[in-house]
Amino acid sequence: MKQHNLLCKTKRYKAKRKISNRNKPRANRPRQFWGIDMTKIMISGFGWVYLVVILDWYSRKVVGWSLDIRSRSKEWINVLEEAVLKEFPNGVRDAGLNLISDNGSQVTSRSFMDRCKILDINQIFTSYNNPKGNAETERFIRTLKEEVIWPLEFDNLEEARTCIGEWIRYYNSEYVHSSLGYMSPLEYEEAYFSDISEGIKVG
Repeated sequence: MKQHNLLCKTKRYKAKRKISNRNKPRANRPRQFWGIDMTKIMISGFGWVYLVVILDWYSRKVVGWSLDIRSRSKEWINVLEEAVLKEFPNGVRDAGLNLISDNGSQVTSRSFMDRCKILDINQIFTSYNNPKGNAETERFIRTLKEEVIWPLEFDNLEEARTCIGEWIRYYNSEYVHSSLGYMSPLEYEEAYFSDISEGIKVG
C-alpha cells in the first residue's frame, strides 16, 4: 500500500508544554502557602499504605496528614478539610490560602478542584521543568522517612499511625530548623503572631 501511495496521511501533533518562568512562591506569613504531597509506606505482612501530608511553607508546620490503605481524591479532600477546620476556625474564604502540588491525579480530579473552589483555595501546580516546585513538602517527607519510617518496622496500620502521629507532634513543637532561626515550627508561628500583636512589621 505504501508503494502504491494508498496510505492515509496522518497529522502528527507534538505535545505542547509551556515552560514556566514563574519563580517559586515565598511565604511571608502563616496560612498563605500550603504544600500537599503523598508517599507510599510498606508494612510487612500488610502491604502498601499511603501517607498524605500538608505543610505550611512559612513555619514548616504540618497542618494536616493521614495514613490510609487508599490514596484517592476522597482521602486527599478529607486531609485538606481537616487542616482547614483546624487552622481556619472562622472560615477560610477570602483568607488568601494557596495550595501547591504536583499534577497528580488526586489534586487534578474534578472533585478535589471543585472542593478547593468551594473553600476559596487557590491551587498552584508545579511545572514539569521545576523539580523544586514543592521542595519544602518533599523535604519534610524525606525527614520523616529518615527518622521514623526507615528505622522502624510496623506490624500493622494502627501502629504506623500512632508512631507517625507522635513524631509529627514532636516535630511541630520541638524540631528546630536553622532556616527558622533554630526555632520549631510552632515557636516560629507563635513569634510571627506575637510580632503582629505588638505592631512589628515582619516578612
